[in-house]
Amino acid sequence: MDILKNLQTVNDRIKQAAAACGRSEQDITLTAVSKMHEAEEILPLLQAGHRVFGENRVQEAMRKFPALKEQFPDLKLHLIGPLQTNKVKEAVSLFDVIESVDRIELAEKLAAEMQKQGKNLPCFIQVNTGEEPQKSGIVPRETFSLTKQCRDLGLNIIGLMCIPPVNDEPAPHFAFLKKLAREANVKELSMGMSDDYDFAVQQGATFVRVGTALFGERNYSK
Repeated sequence: MDILKNLQTVNDRIKQAAAACGRSEQDITLTAVSKMHEAEEILPLLQAGHRVFGENRVQEAMRKFPALKEQFPDLKLHLIGPLQTNKVKEAVSLFDVIESVDRIELAEKLAAEMQKQGKNLPCFIQVNTGEEPQKSGIVPRETFSLTKQCRDLGLNIIGLMCIPPVNDEPAPHFAFLKKLAREANVKELSMGMSDDYDFAVQQGATFVRVGTALFGERNYSK
């Protein structure tokens, strides 16, 4: 597995997708999703100059990233998985961006903990565009309301995030999220993964979350 070659391929595809719709690749940030990959697999990307990473679980990130952040102080770590309220303290301490705010109880805990730690982390509202019962995220019709409530609490809400249903065409979900972002008056859009980030870029993504296309398939039997 040549991770650096994969990084080049992904960056080239982002550039091509951006050019195809009249955008600059500078407006799109690649979040390398390192879930279930060890520090030694992450290190080559850091050494090549890549700095933005995404993790799904607080516990796993706490095991891998403190040492990497010490070595690379400009590393930016995004929490892209569901956040339990009992992990808020650790999440605020370790992560630089929280992408999965999806309920007022969590927003309240985050706001209180950030105040305690003297931080003002950028946050995204996660929207369940497919309204799938098993999936995290606010239902679309509540996006504006939750965004306002979060801002009233003092949270720095900069954008929206979504994960379209596996069997749906992703582009309409991305277009829908862009529409919701305009209504909620937020700029950033975190959408698109290894199989569909080209479509996401064409629909306005400013962050794409790519794991498998960089690191290869995850070994879930570990």
